[in-house]
Amino acid sequence: MADRPLIGVSTYLDFARWGVWELEAALLPAGYPRLVQAAGGLAAMLPPDDPAYAAGAVARLDGLVIAGGPDVDPSRYGAERDPRCGPEAHARDSWELALIEAALASGTPLLGICRGMQLLNVALGGTLVQHIDGHVEAVGVFGRHEVKPVPGSLCAGLVGEEASVPTYHHQAVDRLGAGLVPSAYAGDGTVEAVELPGPGWTLGVQWHPEMGVDLCVMAGLVRAAA
Repeated sequence: MADRPLIGVSTYLDFARWGVWELEAALLPAGYPRLVQAAGGLAAMLPPDDPAYAAGAVARLDGLVIAGGPDVDPSRYGAERDPRCGPEAHARDSWELALIEAALASGTPLLGICRGMQLLNVALGGTLVQHIDGHVEAVGVFGRHEVKPVPGSLCAGLVGEEASVPTYHHQAVDRLGAGLVPSAYAGDGTVEAVELPGPGWTLGVQWHPEMGVDLCVMAGLVRAAA
């Protein structure tokens, strides 16, 4: 048990209520650490911090997960804000972009989930579609749809030929970042996974594996981090 890979997971800073308290909290849906643990890893929360400390934080990790969350600020990829784009999260954008850059520079295995995949794309110079329809069942309700991995990709090696996945997003990858390749699609053509070919392990998925029971994606990260 002492040899479990240490997997850092980025978190929110938000207000939460527990017991008699309602305070600002470092917040992470429990599905993330549970998925890391079930896949054989040891989960560590990474709340927003000074980006200057990101490389030092990543150096202590065996693997990194950039979690889902708020929309990426369009100014990060040179776009005007669409009225349907969500509120800004400057501190989280800055911290997570620095974490991604540090992981890519060090070769630390990296998994981006939903926002995390989008931020990976932005970190490498890509852009996002600020609003699409059909990938949110209802506000606050995760839906499901089929994704088809690209044959021969890292994603296909983990997921198989086709999978039904939990989904909740209204933004998507537009122009791909430098070096990234699409590795899964939804039925409407939306890019559902991206990866960075090479000696490292870098994968982004648009869906939310932490909201399901399939360990395949997180287990792939944990194996790469071991």
